[in-house]
Amino acid sequence: MEKNPLRASLLILWLHLGRVSSMLNVEQSPQLLHVQEGESTNFTCKFPSSSFYALHWYRWEPAKSPKILLIITVNGDEREEGRASATLNTNEGYSYFYIKGAQPEDSATYLCAS
Repeated sequence: MEKNPLRASLLILWLHLGRVSSMLNVEQSPQLLHVQEGESTNFTCKFPSSSFYALHWYRWEPAKSPKILLIITVNGDEREEGRASATLNTNEGYSYFYIKGAQPEDSATYLCAS
């Protein structure tokens, strides 16, 4: 299939701010992200480092239940699933979630929970 150079595909990846079940706040950024098809991008999740057990990254598509993408429990660890990966720093209380070569099917809400 030939691509039309005059028409740019726009991929929209959504992030949703949420609270975890233990009522600890997690901060996700950016809240809304527009990415061109084929570009790579990342999201940040900040959480209280003193109360860490495990970090979950979810993907939530409209009219579907959230799906667990990655679970990370060890400081300094990196997990990968297809074009998605995540790193974890429990000492400073953050995780990065990356999508390599974003595609239209990546458009969804992404959530983190600690």
